[in-house]
Amino acid sequence: YTWFRVGDNMDNIKITYNNKTDEFPRGITVLEVSKKYSKYYKYDILAANVNDVIVSLNYVLDEDATIDFYDVSSNEGNKIYERTAILILSKAILDEYREQVRIEHSIDKGIYCALSNMTPKKLDVIKNRMHEIIEESVEIQKLNINRIKVIKYYELRKMYDKVNLLKYLSNTYITIYKLDNIYDYMYGEMAINTSYVKDFNLEYINKDGFVLMLPFTYDNNKVNKYVHHEKFFNSVMEYIDWSDKIGIRNVSDINKMLAEGKWNDLIFMSEATYNKNLLDISETISKNEDIKMVLIAGPSCSGKTTTSKKLEMFLESKGLNPVALSVDDYFKERIDTPLDEDGNKDYESINAIDTELFNDQLSRLLKGEEVILPTYNFITGQKEFKRRLKLKENAILIIEGLHSLNDELTKTIDKKNKYRIYISPLTCLNLDNHNRLNTTDNRLLRRLVRDNLRRGYNASETLDSWKRVRKGETEYVFPYQDKSDIVLNTSLIYEMNVLKVYAEPLLFSVNESDPNYIEAIRLINLLRMILPMPSASIPLDSVMREFIGNGCFE
Repeated sequence: YTWFRVGDNMDNIKITYNNKTDEFPRGITVLEVSKKYSKYYKYDILAANVNDVIVSLNYVLDEDATIDFYDVSSNEGNKIYERTAILILSKAILDEYREQVRIEHSIDKGIYCALSNMTPKKLDVIKNRMHEIIEESVEIQKLNINRIKVIKYYELRKMYDKVNLLKYLSNTYITIYKLDNIYDYMYGEMAINTSYVKDFNLEYINKDGFVLMLPFTYDNNKVNKYVHHEKFFNSVMEYIDWSDKIGIRNVSDINKMLAEGKWNDLIFMSEATYNKNLLDISETISKNEDIKMVLIAGPSCSGKTTTSKKLEMFLESKGLNPVALSVDDYFKERIDTPLDEDGNKDYESINAIDTELFNDQLSRLLKGEEVILPTYNFITGQKEFKRRLKLKENAILIIEGLHSLNDELTKTIDKKNKYRIYISPLTCLNLDNHNRLNTTDNRLLRRLVRDNLRRGYNASETLDSWKRVRKGETEYVFPYQDKSDIVLNTSLIYEMNVLKVYAEPLLFSVNESDPNYIEAIRLINLLRMILPMPSASIPLDSVMREFIGNGCFE
């Protein structure tokens, strides 16, 4: 029932946008309403937030509402654009080759897609077909269908990736999308037709796949030219090969093992692989007498602290004397901290680091001199010089931080004396073949849990800061990954199931009036497809302990 007061205009509803209210005919669609406000957006409006619920442009408005809109420059709009592009790509490949593409993982500023027997000519055919589908403005229908019927539909077509995923959902009805003759389960809202995907590119990698390039939120929404990062790519492919061998490629594979009570197997296999890779790195370092320092960098929540601590132990076992230095102790005095474009102190910039002092002390240490190290007082905003250090024989410095791969940080040190490690949790799991688990979401969930445990931040505070963190990474971390000697994948194949236990309650604390509510709901819906996993068997020296606590390095 719709309740109303005597005297209300039954034919109109009130729509509030940006604190201003206008009247529209009852039963109008979001698409029609959006035309009035499209002048405030640089790109096409893709969807809307109606009373804190994300809806498509076809949504019918039949009551008063507060509304906001998403274009490709917004986080949610960018994800809608990506999902729609993937659906179009999938259809193009089916139309031309009757094959199924597998959407894999982020690479550079695009998405790696696996398809067998790839050639540049085959890719051109797919790209041309995508353009045709887009130009035809084919409708994308949103359908709510009984989950059991959908499972049976996918069983008949032998699309077992979707069958297995949907088995672990408890909903009676689920949403799927129809594009011409295909029905696909896509996680989240979609554009209402194919014409909204105006900008994209496909770039050939090798016989096994290609990269889908889409507008990148943190680079003015441009479709960038793909830059191949060989070490990064090889690290991901090695992890995919390993996960193939143990029979785990999708979330449903892990859900099945958990349902059978085999979570200890998952933990021990994953931890053993990470430790083996780190041990190999320590052996490489120990065999090269020229290496005097190890530099570790990576985006937020990559596990830099645990990785550096464990590497210390491995190097000690090789007869070396590792010493850790914190770049954070070399912050400039607060009064000298540079400002960002908004006039706020920019602690992410390398210009916030006293690189002259850092380089001077590194050079003196490597010459065998004693130096007095600073400790940065974050309360007073000043360095305090207290700790003396003189390196022992066979000493090796371990330096981890945001700017560790930037040559400016260690410009006085000869290249041959440095070993550089780029680390990141390169998630290789998918929900199914067309819905990937984003590495960025993995890191965000790690950060949510860690910030609450160690800093007392609530979920909203972490979600609010995430865009600034991502911007800093794009500017100060990602451009230097090719300077590394090796890329270390710090993801653990079981971790999303563990993070669910800790992150889900925090996300539910974000209320509907909070600007971060929509993002919290998106992550809650993502975690719904993942079974919870107990953490009791996780080793005390695991990277996971850096985020969930009770680790031996605390």
